[in-house]
Amino acid sequence: MMGGSGSKGKGYWPFSGSGGGDEPAKDGQEQSLARVRSIRNATPFVFTRRSSLYFDEDGDLAHEFYEETVVTKNGRKKSKLKRIHKNLIPQGIIKLDHPCIHVDFPVVICEV
Repeated sequence: MMGGSGSKGKGYWPFSGSGGGDEPAKDGQEQSLARVRSIRNATPFVFTRRSSLYFDEDGDLAHEFYEETVVTKNGRKKSKLKRIHKNLIPQGIIKLDHPCIHVDFPVVICEV
């Protein structure tokens, strides 16, 4: 998934007033107060992300790894690239150079 910072799979809205689906329904005044508190505490910025790069057995870092194989067909040698899927280690969480705005932040930043 591109971006990787969306909250669809988590089951909650990070910038809403309620803490998710686990809390019972509140009356209007408590709910609006909770919404103000959560927006004040929630930051629209994302400082880290999950990397899409992998380390191979040699310690090289790349999105994909290929291995050259030689195939002999009808007496002719032909080389092909075979994608490697095994023994790859994900790079993990990386810190962003510049903070990005969270994709689910419900505020219009600039109106044209």
